[in-house]
Amino acid sequence: MAATLGLTAAAPATAATATTAAAPATSHALPPAVPSTAAPLAAGSGPICWFGACYDYVSGRQTTDAAGASVQMLQAAPTVKPGDTSSHSLQELAVQSADKKSTVEVGWTVDLGLNGDLLPHLFVYHWVDGQESCYNGCGFVPVSRTVTAGMALRPGDAGRYGIVNIGGDWWIFYNQHAVGYFPGSLWNGGYTRTQVITAFGEVAHAAGSTCESMGDGRFGSAPGSGWIRDFQLVDSADPARLTVTATSPALYDSGRVTPTGFHLGGPGAGPC
Repeated sequence: MAATLGLTAAAPATAATATTAAAPATSHALPPAVPSTAAPLAAGSGPICWFGACYDYVSGRQTTDAAGASVQMLQAAPTVKPGDTSSHSLQELAVQSADKKSTVEVGWTVDLGLNGDLLPHLFVYHWVDGQESCYNGCGFVPVSRTVTAGMALRPGDAGRYGIVNIGGDWWIFYNQHAVGYFPGSLWNGGYTRTQVITAFGEVAHAAGSTCESMGDGRFGSAPGSGWIRDFQLVDSADPARLTVTATSPALYDSGRVTPTGFHLGGPGAGPC
């Protein structure tokens, strides 16, 4: 059995004391987060274009059966096109059902349209039966007043991001602190285990324009690049083992790949 990360025992007590007092999360009428999790991520396939934008990825994925996963990620402040409220650059952990129609996500994003600035911010997101929802809301139940979905993060710091199903609900953790949960009732109790787990960097940009950077803007194969590491599974019979791919390796690539981590990043096609 894989590591339980020390999360299972802490979450129910936090929920019992904070759920009713927490303020509701804010909904955003924005394009869906991370469409890649429902799409194939073939190495060198080029950007995936849908929902009015194009998306490039450097991804580590594992197919298994688990109650959740966690990963350590370096937080950065990648460049996006000035004034562009549609583009973003992010890193995240996503857990999915076998058919990839049910998804829970946590990560950090630089997104002017969502956050109003160009700092990395903590975000959560989910899909139900292939239908997109909204960032940081749409049923998400916050349980903390100090660690909240949407809060700004410090570039250059590392954060541990976790998603674990506890008692039928999908709990979100940041640096071992319970942020909140997506109730299992959102899926009518039908989604309690994950079969596809992905940790990745994503850049959303206009068709034909890829000036946005990923990570700290250095290629994943270069010294000093951003990273995802210490990938762990929760309640799985399999060891953690990521398969890493990049959709446009000439723009964003990976390096220093191990079974539980990799470096990632890139400048895109050039300065914005």
